[in-house]
Amino acid sequence: MKSTQSYRMENDPLGEVKVPISAYYGAQTQRAVDNFQISGTKLPRSFIKAQGIIKASAAIANIETGKLSKEMGRAILQASEEVIIGKWDEHFVVDVYQAGAGTSQNMNANEVIANRASELLAGTLESKLVHANDHVNMSQSTNDMFHAAINIAAADLTVHKLIPAISQLIEELQNKSAAFMPILKSGRTHLHDAVPIRLGQEFSGYAGTIQAVLNQIEKSLDRLYEIGLGGNAIGTKIHLHEQYIPIVMKEVCNRTKLPFREPGDMFQFMQNPSSAIGMILSLKELSIHLIKITSDLRLLSSGPRTGLAEITLPSVQPGSSIMPGKVNPAILEMVHMVSCQVIGYEAAIASAGMAGQLEINVMMPLMAYTLLQSIEIMSNAIQTLATKCIQGIQADKDKCQQWMEASLALVTGLSPSMGFDLASQIGLQADEDKKTIEMVLSEKGLLTDETKAAIDPNGLL
Repeated sequence: MKSTQSYRMENDPLGEVKVPISAYYGAQTQRAVDNFQISGTKLPRSFIKAQGIIKASAAIANIETGKLSKEMGRAILQASEEVIIGKWDEHFVVDVYQAGAGTSQNMNANEVIANRASELLAGTLESKLVHANDHVNMSQSTNDMFHAAINIAAADLTVHKLIPAISQLIEELQNKSAAFMPILKSGRTHLHDAVPIRLGQEFSGYAGTIQAVLNQIEKSLDRLYEIGLGGNAIGTKIHLHEQYIPIVMKEVCNRTKLPFREPGDMFQFMQNPSSAIGMILSLKELSIHLIKITSDLRLLSSGPRTGLAEITLPSVQPGSSIMPGKVNPAILEMVHMVSCQVIGYEAAIASAGMAGQLEINVMMPLMAYTLLQSIEIMSNAIQTLATKCIQGIQADKDKCQQWMEASLALVTGLSPSMGFDLASQIGLQADEDKKTIEMVLSEKGLLTDETKAAIDPNGLL
């Protein structure tokens, strides 16, 4: 079939390039599209928004320092603000796996904004009144812009999606802890009988675990607030007006309503995307704990007839295509999968973090995608876990009591009065005879008010 696509010819330092006539991007973006047909995956909306914020803030700083005319600067500003709200997302077309450091992604933004600003000034994007490098990229380099965009996008997602989702999960776990505190049950270590515990205490442990990780995420968030806009190519602030950094930083803060600041050491910022590494490590820790908690909940709800069945989960969908009426712990399984994915992403970022050389880490496009994707899917998974699972969990008090009364670990209460060895014999006999501790004590003539009190679960808490 013959293509009906029309093209225009554009130029870059390597020569002419054929670009779709309706595209707002230009030659350098088109070269990246041609060169990097790898995954079909683009950097997410959060990153494109961050690029728009940086370009808008830079335009204002360049206007105020007299480096950019007001007329041209305002056109760049309007085009950048349209990028911020997503008007031109379909024109951000570079694959995640692209040239190192993200030069292609930066030029994609520069070309879209330059062509749109030219259109605003002259009515057509072909007028080329605004230059992608000279005007839109003024006072910037890919190296400071891309790194800063990672931090801006990650901080924005963390503040507005991840932290609220985690806070909601903690609240739901605390609510269940309070509701389940009266319920006694058998504890388990090594998946075998252990001394009694309250169901509410188990859930208190879950809430406390997630709260501790939230505290760590908030520390990692603070590191994301350091952005080295103005560091330019390698941190030396080449071609920069002395007032550019204070103005651009103030504008980024105004636009994001977040407390971004200049890094203490610009060269450290340029060389190492360490704040991204710190955040993904916190997300990895969160993933590890979520796998443990969701695995616990799957065990506690196992059955419903042949498992522990101490709790019941909300039924959200049928669980089998062959077994009628089967309902599986679908939400918990999903969270486990997401957590596994984030742990894999952490390994990718760790490998990319080790690939930095001298003044820059060129693996930032990969780091941007994996970090932002991790925050996005983790936020969504946790919010789903809180609302579609934890909120609706119910306890089976009778089943908890049944397992607790059958637990061999109740013999622990006898150790202080009759010694560890005799208590062990009673426990082993109870296990061998399939009887309760109380039954064995009665058979041996050892069941007294004192020994009965000693194996009372309430006294073992």
